[in-house]
Amino acid sequence: MKRRNLISYTTVAATSAVALPALSQTELQQIKWRMTTSWPKSLDTLFGGAQRICDRVAALTNGRFTITPYQAGEIVGGLEVLDAVQQGTVQCGHTSSFYYKGKNPALAFATCVPFGLTGQQQNAWLYHGGGLQTMQKVYTDFNVINFPAGGIGAQMGGWFREEINTLADLNGLKMRIPGLGGDVMTKLGVNVQVLPGGEVYLALDRGAIDAAEFTGPYDDEKLGLYKAAKYYYYPGWWEPGLTLDLLVNLDAWNKLPKEYQEIFQTAAYEVNLNMLAQYDVLNGEALPRLIEKGVQLRAFTPEIMEAAQKAAFEIYEENASKDGSFKEVYQQWKKFREQVFNWNKVNELSFSQFSFNNSLK
Repeated sequence: MKRRNLISYTTVAATSAVALPALSQTELQQIKWRMTTSWPKSLDTLFGGAQRICDRVAALTNGRFTITPYQAGEIVGGLEVLDAVQQGTVQCGHTSSFYYKGKNPALAFATCVPFGLTGQQQNAWLYHGGGLQTMQKVYTDFNVINFPAGGIGAQMGGWFREEINTLADLNGLKMRIPGLGGDVMTKLGVNVQVLPGGEVYLALDRGAIDAAEFTGPYDDEKLGLYKAAKYYYYPGWWEPGLTLDLLVNLDAWNKLPKEYQEIFQTAAYEVNLNMLAQYDVLNGEALPRLIEKGVQLRAFTPEIMEAAQKAAFEIYEENASKDGSFKEVYQQWKKFREQVFNWNKVNELSFSQFSFNNSLK
């Protein structure tokens, strides 16, 4: 599909708080949309984020613009959200863009990439570093426009049935891990599988896979992953600041009144920031519960971390040499990463290194 020029108002909410218009009830149109998601309803943070977007849009339009969210499998499978939105089966979808890297590997940057940006850095790149405009340009190839709609923050390194002490221990391991993190693990000898959240527990419990990552303590506890594997690794180097995406069919988007577009973006913006804060609270409460249940925390060894980082940037360079779209996103992202890392080494890392290791009891 030939790329379309994006209209400037598509990123209003990404750069500042939107001033919502004062509309009378008679001026508001009645519009009904459907939203498919990649999440089961049991994950109240992820599906709850989609639900909150719908609720906020309805509230801000006095019930004139309503969106009904559907859990994974009700309309399409959890990994088919982009297809459903692109084809117009639904007007919008809530998902993780890295599920669709097979269509264009550059889409992974909208979510998060290995050894990339933290949650705060990802927001800085998307909202003020040109990242959202860059990703929206990629999405025009799919007749879709995207908006950040849920921050998760730094994730855990996943659940393993056996301890992983060396690179050799990864060879032949069957693991659920999506995105470019999966490409890195493949390069390290792992047999990678991509499964939607609702299918992870059964696959791990029945031995169809040897390891799995999802998000962090709260959601992982909800899924019962601790019942299927007892070794819980950290850090989740493949997803240091994951961002969920709200995908909208571009034809449906362009038919919306401008006022509704602004309200829609505001709801996504609100949920994106709120979810990131929410996860820090929920995960901090859930991790001690998991430890009490016998979960054993393990850190990835320096050998594994160093090999994974080397493999990650080799993959980025390989993709950039073969794909112009990936190269454009990667170069813009890489420049921002260098800049923000240099700043955060000064202002945050110095503080964290001292305070985290010298906290008063």
